[in-house]
Amino acid sequence: MSKRPRPRPTSLARTLGRVALGGALIFAGTSHLTFAREPFQAQVPEWLPLDDDFVVLASGVVEIGIGAALVVAPKHRVTVGWIAAAFFTAIFPGNISQLVTHTDAFGLDTDGKRAFRLIFQPLLVLLSLWSTGAWRDRRSIGRRAK
Repeated sequence: MSKRPRPRPTSLARTLGRVALGGALIFAGTSHLTFAREPFQAQVPEWLPLDDDFVVLASGVVEIGIGAALVVAPKHRVTVGWIAAAFFTAIFPGNISQLVTHTDAFGLDTDGKRAFRLIFQPLLVLLSLWSTGAWRDRRSIGRRAK
């Protein structure tokens, strides 16, 4: 029976990035459930066959869970990093929908502002992978497992 390989040690900068991302996700998730439910509904694509409020609430719960895991589960940071990157990728169509449908929310009241915002979703994916060491450790963990 082989032991699961441990991720490599991480730097202070990565740790601070991971904890900051986790805190931001916890805040965003909490806002989904409370004061920003309606603005977040503006990002739910019209083609999604689910109730907008359900999507906002569910994504808020997921954000809180991922954020908490980033903060309190450093042993699982690589796995959580991949999950966070997948989550940010999965919700990107909502940002695109907001641009395409010209929907105002969060002060994004022009197509230029909505288009500019699209840059940040890939940056969140990269931050998830970098701050957790997920991209860096993908090969070394695979080699150690063999």
